[in-house]
Amino acid sequence: MLPVGIFSGIYQHDLDEAARRARAHGFGCVQFDLDFTDPRFTEQGLTEAECKTIRDTYRRHDLPIVSVSGYTNIIHPDPAERQLRLNRLRALIRNGRNLGTPYVISETGTYNTGSDWAPDPRNLTEAGYAECLDVIGELVEEAAKHDAVFCVETYVNNVIGTIDATLRLFRDINSPNLGLVMDPTNYYEDHNIDDMDGVLRRMFAELGPFIKIAHAKDVARASDTSEKHADTGAAEYLSFRGVGAMELHGPGHGALNYPLYLKLLAAQHPNMPVIIEHVTEEEVPAAKDFVYGALIEVGA
Repeated sequence: MLPVGIFSGIYQHDLDEAARRARAHGFGCVQFDLDFTDPRFTEQGLTEAECKTIRDTYRRHDLPIVSVSGYTNIIHPDPAERQLRLNRLRALIRNGRNLGTPYVISETGTYNTGSDWAPDPRNLTEAGYAECLDVIGELVEEAAKHDAVFCVETYVNNVIGTIDATLRLFRDINSPNLGLVMDPTNYYEDHNIDDMDGVLRRMFAELGPFIKIAHAKDVARASDTSEKHADTGAAEYLSFRGVGAMELHGPGHGALNYPLYLKLLAAQHPNMPVIIEHVTEEEVPAAKDFVYGALIEVGA
């Protein structure tokens, strides 16, 4: 059966209270966000002792950390800002095992100067891909040094934004220290959302062996094409709700064929954690009920 978890940063409280609330909602695991109201912890300043405090807190609440959020724009067009972001991500990669998991996650970034999620023409060029490949290669090397796995999360407006681009990445970097987060909503655009099931089946047929963690949110056509964020008080990657032709919602509020998604996932990875995102704390119970209902429907 597929265990269900939650992004810990959805709970904007101190370390212990965030874990307590996630467990009270009935979750069995978390994707850990270094984003809560306790100022003691920062990415670059994390010590082994601090990681143990975090890890042990979640263990005491019976909530194993199965992955770590390292989301950032790894190809930020400003060199100094890019280096700052990569340094933070490398620190999380070094500490993944200390937090209890090898899996540290980021999207692959955009050359857009105004947003970490908006598209840019350079994202689709060979030069853009080559530069992004070099950065990912360095992150994979860092992961290998620390028995970690750098997991990319494909997103339509990034350099790695399609099934084909994802396949190319895994051909070019054939390493056990590179993994994939399966979030099917991130592959849909106006031109393919009407082929929902066909795209889902291709994702799993071609990308299935690379998947390490799965996410649960939803996608729909947007009436407002501006960049959208929820008022959550959390980090931008936790509040982001879409830009352009698609908008992103919590599970059950979009067009994703959840029974098919979970059936395909369970067929290849029958015990893989499914992590709910794109919800506020108040929306968590309804999102969890929806995901559980879809899991019961398909017997996963």
